[in-house]
Amino acid sequence: MSYFLSVVGLVLIIEGLPYFAFPEKFKRMIKNIPDVPDIVLRLFGFVAMGLGLLCIYISRAGE
Repeated sequence: MSYFLSVVGLVLIIEGLPYFAFPEKFKRMIKNIPDVPDIVLRLFGFVAMGLGLLCIYISRAGE
C-alpha cells in the first residue's frame, strides 16, 4: 500500500507542476484544447500511457 501511495503522490506532483510553474501559459493552452482534433488528443494519451508503461517495465526489470 505504501508503494501505491508513493505512486499516487508522484502523479499528483507531476500533474500539479504546470499549474504552479506556468499558470498563465497553462490557461492559454487549456483554452485551445477544443480546437485540437480528437485523434491528436487520443494519440497524445496513447503515447503518454505507453511511456508510463515503459517506465514501469524498466523500473520493475531491475528487481
